[in-house]
Amino acid sequence: MIIFPAIDLKDGLCVRLMQGDPDRATVYGRDPVAVARRWESEGAEWLHVVDLDGAFSKTPKNRQIIASIVGSVSIPVQVGGGIRNLETIKEYFSLGVERVILGTAALRQPEILEKACGLYPHRIALGIDARNGQVAVEGWKETTGTDAIAFVQHFSNLDLAAVIYTDIHRDGMQSGVNVEATRRLLEASHVPVIASGGVATLADVEALFPLIPLGLIGVITGRAIYNGTLQLSEAISRVRSHMEQSGSNTKGK
Repeated sequence: MIIFPAIDLKDGLCVRLMQGDPDRATVYGRDPVAVARRWESEGAEWLHVVDLDGAFSKTPKNRQIIASIVGSVSIPVQVGGGIRNLETIKEYFSLGVERVILGTAALRQPEILEKACGLYPHRIALGIDARNGQVAVEGWKETTGTDAIAFVQHFSNLDLAAVIYTDIHRDGMQSGVNVEATRRLLEASHVPVIASGGVATLADVEALFPLIPLGLIGVITGRAIYNGTLQLSEAISRVRSHMEQSGSNTKGK
């Protein structure tokens, strides 16, 4: 299981939102590149970068900053936010991004996700942002009537890298991960899952350990590591220790 530090970009700054609300943003860094280097120095194995401006405006707005982040670290970076076409996906890969996340585009134009997975197998993640079990899109502003589990199952035949499952009600709230909802998603599909939303302390990371054999491959954390309620290096060490002790293997993933 990988701990993914989150770097959310808004107006050129590193911020965290509460429940996806752009009016409830806290600025945690005016130099996102320096933030990226900090997390790498603390042992991060991946970075999770979201172009919030892109998500809200439906087109990428922070390409240059993302390019600078990718160029300044040696660890892989996954990027989401406002990615709605194959051209943008190709551009991000040309910048050195390792994995691209599709959310709204997958719902609105599923053929884009299908084509992307064909062109870039195991490098496309499906972003599922759920509110009360239903998929939310357009930067979380619109909740659809689409069931999150059914949505994932629809694409389970694709060569996806992972499903990134975010519980919107918990995101940025440090109220604990929705372990049971994540478990249900894992049990309903063979696609690897990265959990997101609600991490506050090391105990929240440890609460996910029973899901690793089911196919959980990571967890994203933001506000907790910025506020200091979770020490990134300690969390990474604890996960490694658990994996060594348990000899964990996921269910054929």
